[in-house]
Amino acid sequence: MFLGSMFRPFSLILLIRAVAYAEDQAPPPSEYQMKAAFLFNFAKFVEWPVMVFKSPDQPIAICTLDENPFGSSLDDITRDKTVGNRKFAIRKVSNIEEVSKCHILFVGASQLKVFRSFPGNLTRFAILTVGEDEDFIANGGIVNLKLKDARIQIEIDIGGAERAHLRISSKLLSLAKTTQR
Repeated sequence: MFLGSMFRPFSLILLIRAVAYAEDQAPPPSEYQMKAAFLFNFAKFVEWPVMVFKSPDQPIAICTLDENPFGSSLDDITRDKTVGNRKFAIRKVSNIEEVSKCHILFVGASQLKVFRSFPGNLTRFAILTVGEDEDFIANGGIVNLKLKDARIQIEIDIGGAERAHLRISSKLLSLAKTTQR
């Protein structure tokens, strides 16, 4: 009896260590899980013109152009979350009419040509355009997310944000490389 009760605490310690080790061994987030987190957080640090939202509770629409490289990551990270009393709507869009209803538009590297075909690069719609191609900002995008050394680097075109009537928080700007196109 005494010997059995002595091993219970020892077994509990081993179990706790095994669980802690397993948690430490969890794989790091993928590139698109990290980028999904950035898209969600951009909603906290960008201010859209009041007229962009038709009602006080209209969701913030995060859209992907033609393809969704995020899998379920965008849905998972925004589920049951709000920013300024607004929930999130995740959509895949393919034409200018659908794009015009987005607040944040992610443009994958393979979709840059489609993005360039939109007239005026969407500045008239007050959309925060986010891409991942080296030439994204040069082609009218506002935010570029670059993967370097397993980290996401942010580049922001302040002029593009101003033309789209978006106000980007100084907190976000302090984390980014900024340009003025």
